[in-house]
Amino acid sequence: MVNAVVSSAFTPLIGQAPAVELLTRAVVQNRIAPAYLFAGSQGVGRSLAARCFAELLLFNPQKSTASLRHRIQQGNHPDLLWVEPTYLHQGKLLSPAEAAEAGLKRKSPPVIRLEQVRQIAQFLGRPPLEAPRSVVVLNQAETMAEAAANGLLKTLEEPGQATLILLAPSIDALLPTLVSRCQRIPFYRLSEENLTQVLTQAGQAEILQQPQVLTIAQGSPGEAIASWQQLQAIPSELLDAATQIPRSVRAALELARQIDKTLDTETQLWLITYLQHRYWQAQAKPGLLQQLETARRHLLNSVQPRLVWEVTLMAMVDL
Repeated sequence: MVNAVVSSAFTPLIGQAPAVELLTRAVVQNRIAPAYLFAGSQGVGRSLAARCFAELLLFNPQKSTASLRHRIQQGNHPDLLWVEPTYLHQGKLLSPAEAAEAGLKRKSPPVIRLEQVRQIAQFLGRPPLEAPRSVVVLNQAETMAEAAANGLLKTLEEPGQATLILLAPSIDALLPTLVSRCQRIPFYRLSEENLTQVLTQAGQAEILQQPQVLTIAQGSPGEAIASWQQLQAIPSELLDAATQIPRSVRAALELARQIDKTLDTETQLWLITYLQHRYWQAQAKPGLLQQLETARRHLLNSVQPRLVWEVTLMAMVDL
């Protein structure tokens, strides 16, 4: 029964054979590490792999496998804690979905906060209720500030009867002290064939006809879907204006005002990536790309978005 569960757990995951091999071997040999780092680009299957692995770690022979999978998907298993970056609004932590539902204009990207790391410690302070061990997944672990990362370090040193899974784009995105306490599992960008399979199965085959979106995605189905959604969310008039280099300072200031007024910061960050690809393909001017990369850095550092765009677009007038 256990072997059957192991062999079928990763069936939904496409194109990540090395990761599947490492994780299934750990379960079969009963050599499960206290912490794992799933390192790879966003949208290539890290989150899905974490759910599949959690299914193995939380497996209880007395419980239905189908029921376990459903509870994991719904996020209501008592021994699984899934941690996402959050926004702080009026003293409350909101997930990106909750922030969007509340209609908040998000001025900075969400982060994993010290308070959430403390919640992890509390969660692991009790023994598992149903499963052989507790499981904690930290999505976008690279968003942790230093205080939160240091707090997590203490938990990694003594996780107890638990396994932690950190999802990050690379080992360089985390503090070396965190990385050193995790077993690294590599995730790679998908081949064109696997990308096509994932998008088709997800009902997103229309994206395959969008070369600009596929170029941005670079083998990441999740990035392809997110980019397609972002592209559709930006008003066509604004997108057309943004893809043209302003002809005057006045035009640059007006475009900056429209971008700041219409788009939240996350969408502005995506727009920078989109413009970099468009400008490079159309004009191949390194100066334009550098101006946009500087704008991205300022936005990530919470500089006032309108000011960032004014400076960036006015500089483009002279390029």
